[in-house]
Amino acid sequence: MNPAFSICVYCGSRPGEHPEFMASARAVGQWIGEQGGQLVYGGGRTGLMGAVADATRLAGGRVVGIIPQALVDKEVANTLCDELRVVDTMHERKALMGERADAFLTLPGGIGTFEELFEMWTWRQLGYHDKPVGILNVAGYYDGLLAFLAHSVGSGLMNDWQMDLVRTGTVAPDLLKALIEEAARRPRGDRLADIV
Repeated sequence: MNPAFSICVYCGSRPGEHPEFMASARAVGQWIGEQGGQLVYGGGRTGLMGAVADATRLAGGRVVGIIPQALVDKEVANTLCDELRVVDTMHERKALMGERADAFLTLPGGIGTFEELFEMWTWRQLGYHDKPVGILNVAGYYDGLLAFLAHSVGSGLMNDWQMDLVRTGTVAPDLLKALIEEAARRPRGDRLADIV
């Protein structure tokens, strides 16, 4: 299969307390699969991660999981991935995920998800890549974060142009379509491979 696009999804390894979280993960995976796309993600089989991967696969998409050996050893790796890359470190994992993706989407998650979002956002700001980054604000999960980011801009520690580097939305298909369309318009080639 030659996927139409490749999108990296960051999300929690737990399901969360709100059914909307799992529903959104499944909707994202289904959309990726139905559009002939490829999911790049952290390679886990639990929580929102497992749900987005399963939905992508069941809808006919390709699934690439990238996971450190330490997590494989804890038996959380998703062996149903079309491609499961086992790496040595978290840094290698994140860099390879970034390399393999045309765009990035963040769903609800915990500190690992936040860290991945902010790293890709920072790398875009620094010019290591110019791939679109998005936040799917499911059931208001990111309301507080978005308010804090606006506070940071108002406090003079961030700029509006930095905020413009990230798309936000509440409707999965609309945000996914916008990210993929933006990715298709950008020039090929970036510097993500330089930081592996």
